[in-house]
Amino acid sequence: MASLTPISHSHSHSLLKRPNVRPPPPPSFFSSFILKDFPYSKTLSLKLPKMLTRNVVVSATTAEKPRKRYPGEAKGFVEEMRFVAMKLHTKEQAKEGEKEVKQPEERPVQRWEPSVDGYLKFLVDSKLVYDTLEGIIDKAPFPSCGVTVVLLSAKSSFFFRFPASVVWSNEKNKVISLMWSASDAEFRDTGLERSEKLAKDLQWFKEQGYTIPEPSSPGVTYAEYLKELSEKDPQAFICHFYNIYFAHSAGGRMIGKKVAEKILDKKELEFYKWDGDLSQLLQNVRDKLNKVAESWTREEKNHCLEETEKSFKYSGDILRLILS
Repeated sequence: MASLTPISHSHSHSLLKRPNVRPPPPPSFFSSFILKDFPYSKTLSLKLPKMLTRNVVVSATTAEKPRKRYPGEAKGFVEEMRFVAMKLHTKEQAKEGEKEVKQPEERPVQRWEPSVDGYLKFLVDSKLVYDTLEGIIDKAPFPSCGVTVVLLSAKSSFFFRFPASVVWSNEKNKVISLMWSASDAEFRDTGLERSEKLAKDLQWFKEQGYTIPEPSSPGVTYAEYLKELSEKDPQAFICHFYNIYFAHSAGGRMIGKKVAEKILDKKELEFYKWDGDLSQLLQNVRDKLNKVAESWTREEKNHCLEETEKSFKYSGDILRLILS
């Protein structure tokens, strides 16, 4: 029979002692989540529970306040330009107008007292403006493959046209000018051109025995300003392009009709005729203008809109010649 060996007190204590096992640290419920897959988004450090870190997509813009929407913006930039232009009309000229009547040409056309000599001055100066505008457009080179890429940064500008040469420049305005030269070629042969139509009208007046005057100060000044803008300020140039053609297709036609009733025995000049459906021609240009403006920043768009008042001033100076 086996003997029972007594167990000492100390040994029994060691056997009954609880194992020295440290409990695991409490789980950390947070980790950093960095947006690395969106190089053009703002980098965010978000504290998220671990159980939520799987399949999480966070937009860098969700925390930003909604951007201010400009009147007409939802329909495209042309609608923004139209909205600003309408406010510079008088109430008699447009229901959206907010301008007070200050100049003779701002009165209702029915109250005008035009003269043939004054009307000829208006047509001559208008032709100079259209000659200049359409000359700028006509001289613009087409992109080699219809693709132009421009990257602008704070330190340098990179211009690349497929498949032509590459230009590197630190002069931001120069690269912008190159970009504009490629894009304004899209506005050739829109059907809105007026230069040739005006040439026919002036020839008709000459055949009637009238002396055709030389361009006067309002037309010369405006033409020079358009040349200046075409070289260094594409957004401002677009503003004048839009207002010159679209204003003539609307209020300009009404003025031409009323003046013809008073001094030309209701003769309709070529200046107020278009080949094709005018509404479709205008829509085609709207689409092109909207496309060009898609690449602009909000600041560039605002700069274009701010030029509207100057456009009205220059055009008003020429329109006033009818009453001279």
